[in-house]
Amino acid sequence: MRLYIAEKPSLARAIAEGLGGQHKKNGCIECANGNVVTWCFGHILEQLDPNEYDEKYAHWHLDDLPIIPERWKLKVKKDARDQYKIIKDLIGKCDEVVNAGDPDREGQLLVDEVLQYVGNKKPVKRILLNALDDKSVKEALQALRPNENFVGMRNAALGRSRADWLVGMNLSRLYTIKAHDAGYDGVLSVGRVQTPTMALVVRRENEITHFKPTTHYVAQVLFHHANGNIQASWKMPKDMDGLDEEGRLLDASIAEGLIARIQSVPAKIEKIEQQKKQEGQHLPYSLSALQIEAGRRHGYTPQQVLDTMQKLYEQKFTTYPRSDCDYLPTNQLSDAPAILKNLAGIQKDGFSALVAKADTSIRSRAWNDKKISAHHAIIPTTVNPKFESLSEIEQNLYYMVAQAYLAQFFPIHTYQATRITIESDGEHFIANGKAILVNGWKDIYAKNKAEDDEKEGSAILPDCQEGDSVTFAGSKILEKETKPPKRFNPSTLLKAMKEIYKYVKDPSLKAELKECSGIGTEATRAGIIDGLQKRGFLAIDKKNLVPTDKACMAIKFLPETITYPDTTAVWEEELEEVLNGSLSLDDFQQKQEAKIRDFLKAAESIHIAPAKNAVLCPNCHKPMKRRKGKNGFFWGCTGYPECKTTFPDKNGKPDLKAHKSARTGKTATCPKCGKNLIQIKGSKGLFWACEDRDTCGATFNDEHGKPSIHLCPTCKKGYLSRYESRKKKGAFFWACSDRNCKTFLQDDNGKPGEPFPPRS
Repeated sequence: MRLYIAEKPSLARAIAEGLGGQHKKNGCIECANGNVVTWCFGHILEQLDPNEYDEKYAHWHLDDLPIIPERWKLKVKKDARDQYKIIKDLIGKCDEVVNAGDPDREGQLLVDEVLQYVGNKKPVKRILLNALDDKSVKEALQALRPNENFVGMRNAALGRSRADWLVGMNLSRLYTIKAHDAGYDGVLSVGRVQTPTMALVVRRENEITHFKPTTHYVAQVLFHHANGNIQASWKMPKDMDGLDEEGRLLDASIAEGLIARIQSVPAKIEKIEQQKKQEGQHLPYSLSALQIEAGRRHGYTPQQVLDTMQKLYEQKFTTYPRSDCDYLPTNQLSDAPAILKNLAGIQKDGFSALVAKADTSIRSRAWNDKKISAHHAIIPTTVNPKFESLSEIEQNLYYMVAQAYLAQFFPIHTYQATRITIESDGEHFIANGKAILVNGWKDIYAKNKAEDDEKEGSAILPDCQEGDSVTFAGSKILEKETKPPKRFNPSTLLKAMKEIYKYVKDPSLKAELKECSGIGTEATRAGIIDGLQKRGFLAIDKKNLVPTDKACMAIKFLPETITYPDTTAVWEEELEEVLNGSLSLDDFQQKQEAKIRDFLKAAESIHIAPAKNAVLCPNCHKPMKRRKGKNGFFWGCTGYPECKTTFPDKNGKPDLKAHKSARTGKTATCPKCGKNLIQIKGSKGLFWACEDRDTCGATFNDEHGKPSIHLCPTCKKGYLSRYESRKKKGAFFWACSDRNCKTFLQDDNGKPGEPFPPRS
């Protein structure tokens, strides 16, 4: 029996259809020729929590850090126990297993970890499915590969998982404790990807807040030529007066003087530069590229795009959605006629007529086998989606994917760029023009033509020759003001994560990290941005992301090695090395463990200013913290043990007034722990209590203004306290405070007396 273990039910159903002879059973599908298909629900195993390695980690203490498992362990998720048992039983019965996880490193790991968890010794093969249509599935079933070929992919995912655990469990505890000591509430979660992503938004907000606009001027002159007018801009000398560091003109009078000077001076065309340029076809989409463009065109969030593309994939209308690739394998060319036939049915913006012009003999730059790894770009499948039946968001995204696919069968966009330099009185003026020779694939994006023209500069220049005379025909001085950088929205933040090299602190890393795939992965970036919002770090304001006070506070005191992407991007690059086998998993893990220890050491000197809403200790002015003692919640100074101030808790806040009035000001020494005893006025009169309620908790009766301290004569450990009998009002007795000691004494005029006589 050959057992296929799919990543999820939809993938399992597609494989079963490809195998044929389906017979559905509980948790699996029996197919022809002794094949059985079962499935996971994504990761059905998860990492243990620290307290599951050792109970002491249930309470967060700095002394317990770092937490580094000697032996990494997994457990079955609660909601996956039934399916896990089915998979385990099937593995025991089969002769061969096929890993049918998604074609990425997480898909590889989530099946491999189950096989390792159950101790599988059977041979394992791998199937790679980039699409779920019948043709793609049947081709993949005939191209099974040895699973050991993908050990690097598995190790990279495993390294990522463990690195995330180390960072999350150790640094979240470290900085949460530090934040609590400064009076902040809640958990301050730290992640090797989420934290630098959050920092991008915080720093952008700081740039906007502290931005000071600069007014500058641009001089434009209209020159008349015999064949038409030429609009040109003044090319200012770099060393002239009146320019700022960015080369902007700050003094309008300089531009005015230039205009006055050249109005009656002869001018001529000094230089004409012409260059034929080509713009290759719009590449098909990777997930990130689609998320970014869909955000720009339609305002969709990255998570909306991912969720919708997953639905289209499960309906077999488009290929695997979590692709990080923009290219296509040449063996997909044979599907082009069938796919284009389906696209011809899209009646939107004249798309059907455009499909009719497609030339399948054209080989665009997208068809490149050398650029393909586990996935290829997202394209339509040979399954007709019946476009009109799709939801609005499905239509819009499918249409974008279809446009990019169709573009591969249109000519390259070709144009002639012209640059004219005009000289007048020793000054130079520049005019740029563009003449389209072959519009090609841009016909498909006709709705975006005006926007593209504006970006590229599409002025039509008259025919002219070098040396031709021109005359001054008008001018204008444009007053411009610099604008603050734009806030991130979910799509542009995702783009920043992908192009993280632009935001590194160390400029020397830019060239190296430009080749890196960024922070996060195609599959996780949307979830990270969504998670930052759910955890209260980011909020949406008019479709833009803004940091919360919690995020701003965190970035102020977290070390730059965590908040800047340099380290995280390098980690991602190391994971790529693990994937290709140039770095072992053990070496990668040792690097991460060393970095965790470095973070802990650096945190020793961190000082966090008290939170704005923190309650400060009246004695030492450090923040007070709510704690739970033997008798319930109370508030203690974070300066303990140097400062031992405490207050009772009242509705989640320290009851400063009540505690102050209850204290008489008298103190003594606790015989049990050596700390201060405080005289307190209670509901039943005066008594004495140890200031260390959490650890000691000793209390004593008051005797003429002093604590009544009597060591138990029996156990010599506990102390005697005086109690009133519940059965007889006005009758008192003495009992030992040690619960293991059963000593009870009679009361002798307010002092311990003889033991009670034995009962007859």
